[in-house]
Amino acid sequence: MAHNADTDNNQDRRLYTLSSEQPAKAVAKMGTPLIAGMMIMVLYNLTDTFFIGLLRDDYQLAAVNLAYPVMMITIALSNMVGTGASTLIARCLGAGETDKARHALTTGIALTAATGVAVTIIGLLLLDPIIHGLGAKDNTSLYTRQYVGILLIGTIFTMGNYTLGQLLRGEGSVKYSMLGMVCGTILNIALDPVFIFAAGLEVRGAAIATIISNAAGMALSLWVYAGGRAVLRPAGRLVRKSDASDHTSTGAIVREIYRVGIPAALETLLTSAAYIVCNNLAVAYGELTVAAMGISQKILSFGNYVYQGFAAGVQPIMGYSFGARDYRRMLQVLKAGVLIVSGTELAIMAVCGIFAPHLIGLFTGSGEVIAAGSQALRALMCILPFVGATSMCRMSFQAMGKPMHALSITLVRQLILYIPLLLLMDHAFGFSGLIWAQPITEVIMMAASISLLVRVIRTLQRLDTGGNHV
Repeated sequence: MAHNADTDNNQDRRLYTLSSEQPAKAVAKMGTPLIAGMMIMVLYNLTDTFFIGLLRDDYQLAAVNLAYPVMMITIALSNMVGTGASTLIARCLGAGETDKARHALTTGIALTAATGVAVTIIGLLLLDPIIHGLGAKDNTSLYTRQYVGILLIGTIFTMGNYTLGQLLRGEGSVKYSMLGMVCGTILNIALDPVFIFAAGLEVRGAAIATIISNAAGMALSLWVYAGGRAVLRPAGRLVRKSDASDHTSTGAIVREIYRVGIPAALETLLTSAAYIVCNNLAVAYGELTVAAMGISQKILSFGNYVYQGFAAGVQPIMGYSFGARDYRRMLQVLKAGVLIVSGTELAIMAVCGIFAPHLIGLFTGSGEVIAAGSQALRALMCILPFVGATSMCRMSFQAMGKPMHALSITLVRQLILYIPLLLLMDHAFGFSGLIWAQPITEVIMMAASISLLVRVIRTLQRLDTGGNHV
């Protein structure tokens, strides 16, 4: 009985944070554990880069960086299911629909497993075209093929680890949501030198260590659910007999997950496309420049995970508040979140700008790579004070079940602004133009995104005050 009472108290505290906690404190409470976990997750990416760098083979290092979009696409597909299901879970809990929330959880787990198997089969059948499309050339093609092939085999574990964390976050279980990813990262750090050096597998060993680590992380998240430690437990059965108009039926749940999840996945897919375009443009400056860009992007990911952590922490609060029709709280949370994330990122930008050559030098001894990487890192760090607010607005729209608003931010940001600016500025200013295209994009998008979200919330607030249903 004591165990059950403790569990109930923990669940009440999680829901209190979503519903009533002072906005700045709620943002910090939800975001800080995610950031701590995500900072460790950065090591997932940096660990492979670091240990491959110790081989002093810049072509293997470039191959790991060229393969990064494959991991991003895998995460995009995880995001499609995880974001769709987790935001639905938060809205259902806010509206008091616990059974529907459990059904959304169960459906999300089943969709993740099915998608992971499909990606492995399709990816391996199309492996050669994928390697060519990533921009691998003569010196990097073999290493890229080895690394990507193994990542594809373990897709279900990567997706499972990532998606289950999102599902736990949707119910406010922030600490548990990071358990699998944090433990998986620690295991990856331990296994990388074993497989890369001791087993002599080099770049293949890095991929094997990544897959084993993700499998262990996924198992830990399943353990949280199996042990009743989460607020929700998967429903006893997935398919339910119901009429077509039943919004709690499996078909209705799947449609709702994909209605929000597909635009969320497009954000990551378009980011991957932009990354590929950038890499292909960077190849013109030499394959070592690709390695330099890759290292700078990995270091930038420390800053990226700070704003992503705060945005992900805000998402269930916004979803719960939207479900409860508490629009005043939504505006308060948005204001607190933007101020916190922008101030934090400004400090990170300053530190990384000052120590850029030393940070790049941790991964390579090549003077050419250090020089190009330092230039790129200082430019890319300028996005941080702005991109966090844009991400927070986009994820808030997802939390509200308004995927087209989120998608509009994505399309304007990547297709209308960034990729055209990337091509134009690379042509006009060379490598300097290539690396400054994104900071210009993010300044514009921050202003546009905040304006759009505030206008939508205030419109909903006026309609609700007037007694209309929204």
